[in-house]
Order: sequence, then C-alpha cells, then structure tokens
Amino acid sequence: MEFVAHSFSSLNVFVIIAYNVVMKIYDIIILGAGASGLMCAANLSKKKSVAIIDVNEKPAKKLKISGGGKCNITNASVKLENFDGESELIAKVLKKFSRDKLLEWLERNRVELELRKGRYYFCKHSADDIIELLKRSAKHSELILNHKVISVRKDNDIFTVATDKGAMQAKKVVVATGGESFKSIGASRIGLEIAKSFGLNVKEFTPALVGLTLQKEQFWMKELSGLSCYVQIKVEDRVIDEEMLFAHKGISGPAVLSASLYWKKGEISIDFLPNKSVLELTKASKKLISSVLPLPKRLAKALLNAVGCKDKECNKLTKEEKALLNNLHNYTFAPAGNFGFTKAEVSRGGVLAEELDFATLEAKKVKNLYFIGEVVDVTGELGGYNFQWAFSSGYCCAKSIN
Repeated sequence: MEFVAHSFSSLNVFVIIAYNVVMKIYDIIILGAGASGLMCAANLSKKKSVAIIDVNEKPAKKLKISGGGKCNITNASVKLENFDGESELIAKVLKKFSRDKLLEWLERNRVELELRKGRYYFCKHSADDIIELLKRSAKHSELILNHKVISVRKDNDIFTVATDKGAMQAKKVVVATGGESFKSIGASRIGLEIAKSFGLNVKEFTPALVGLTLQKEQFWMKELSGLSCYVQIKVEDRVIDEEMLFAHKGISGPAVLSASLYWKKGEISIDFLPNKSVLELTKASKKLISSVLPLPKRLAKALLNAVGCKDKECNKLTKEEKALLNNLHNYTFAPAGNFGFTKAEVSRGGVLAEELDFATLEAKKVKNLYFIGEVVDVTGELGGYNFQWAFSSGYCCAKSIN
C-alpha cells in the first residue's frame, strides 16, 4: 500500500489518496547470470516472462576469465568418473544434454572451438563468442545486473526475491548462484543460504581444483618453483595423469588441481616417471642416475635426495639403492592443506543430490524451486567438466520447466 498526498489550494486542504501498487510477478526468476543460469534462460519458452538477476555489472564473468580468456568449455571424453558427486544424478543430466549435444549447438551457432592436447575444447578466438551466443539465445529474458540477492521466501505459491535494490516476485525460482571461489567477481555462499532457509540439506563449500600446500618434510619441492613434469597421482581410488607444477606455496598444475578434488586428508602418491621403469632406465649404464632420468636435472637430483638415494653411476647401484630408487614411482606423503578459495577454480559441496529430483533439479521439499550448476553438490575435474555440468544442468532444468 502506498500513499500519495495531493494539494488542492482552492480548498486549502490535503486529500490523501491511497492506492495499491501491483508488483510484477515473473513466471521465472533465475538467480545468477553465469554459464548455468544463461543456458537455462536460453532454453526457456519465449512465452514465459523471465528475469535473470546477477550481482555483477556484466553477465558470464567466470566464462570470460576462464582458460586465459578462451574458456575450456568441455572435454573430448566426459565420463561419470570425471565427477565427484551422485553418479545417478550426473548420468541423468549428462544424458539429456551430452557433450555431443553441446558441441552440435555450438557448431550450429558458429562458435569455433579448438582441441588442445587432444582433450580440452577451448573457444578458438575468445570466450566472448560463447558469451554472446548465450546472451543472444536468452535475449527474451530481462537481465537485471548489479543486484545482490539477499534472500528468497515463499508465500503461498509466489516467491519473493529480496535484493539490495528492492524485491521481485516469481512463480518459479532457479538458483544458479555458483560456488564460493572467485569472490573478486561476486562469488558467494548465497545459494547455500537460500537452500538452508527452505530446510534443504547442504554440504558446505570447500576449495576444489586448487594447489596443495606441503608439510615441512616436502619443503624441498618449493625450491623447484617454476619447474613442471608429467606425473601420475593416486588419491583415494582415483588415478590422474597430467602435468604437475612446483610452486612457491606448494604443488599445483593440472594433475594436482584434479587430485585436490578427491583429497580430503591423508596421503597421496606421485609417480614421477609414469609409463617408464626407473630400473630399466638405469640398467647397466655408466652415466649418473640424474643424467639418465628423463627429467630436468635439478628435479632429478632433488628427487634422488628425497628418496634417500645418492646420485652415482647407474651400474654401481646396490640392491638397497635400487629399492630406494623405485620409490620415484610411488612417492607418498600427506599434503598440509590447500591454497584456499582465492586460488580455487571451483567449490566442492553444495545442495545435496538427495534433496533434488534427478530429472528436473527441482527441490523435492519446495515446489517450483530449482538448483543448477556449481551450487549443486557435483564437481568435475579440471578440463572443462564443470562448464559441461553447468550447461547440461541449465538445459535440463529449462526443459523440465517448459
């Protein structure tokens, strides 16, 4: 109810006129203009009134900065094993909008991609290509930027979304607010807070796809900062083959980032010579061990020191020294922690799968409330898997709403 005062000078009195202000009720409000939110909007019926609310001044900021501005959109091989989460939910969502369907959609809309290392699909020119496609495809939606979502409530069948610049209402709400990493572009835990306010169970966000810090015994790795090598890392029941980077804070690079997704506490094991045999490499050679290992010499010497083996002529190795040398295939230690949210690519955790309808991503306890993208407890390895999940979950949600 709003009151407006009108002055009638001839009567020298004030007449107060009251009238009701009717707030527009959208069919759907999407919270978050990232990959999942925009993909959802792009696939919603044009007959529906849709608003997308985002805290930033521009949409798709994470897409824009990912992959050096070229955005690793998906991977040549997308399997359930590449994700940490409820496998049945992941399988259903990926089946509805697979990697092949994503690639077909991009090709149909003339977004050129390039395949790196035979695995990683990046935008050939710029992430702007896919951002512009998403914006074009969602142009029937009202894009409301620079609005910070504070809370969501439901009265009868209508949701009210409170922001720092006023409230909006809708019949359905899609939460696509992402995780807690990249706070510099507005990342927050608002999605979890909304879920909890409706009584949904969540797993708190923790940093994922992030470098690992070291115990004192592994500080020798810090002295190799800037060096990288191809390794195989075993963590829990996972095996990851990729490049590892030695950093001044600890260890990083693609192999470590993916390993961090599965590491909670305890030990990891690194094979510094995957697909090779250190005993075969050093067999009957008169050269020094550090000279025959296919690694940077500085790294080779540091590794020998770490496993307690002197750098000597290969043909003079004792049985005990060969056993020590074999530890290069299984260097086991417990990381101290990780680099934190400021360095994390994504967040692990979110709304638990058990709270959602696997076919629609609607909350079982709250009709017409949906959760998609990173705010759901599904996290992919490094390599385009998280954007694939974002696009697939956004698409599935939209189709179920339609």
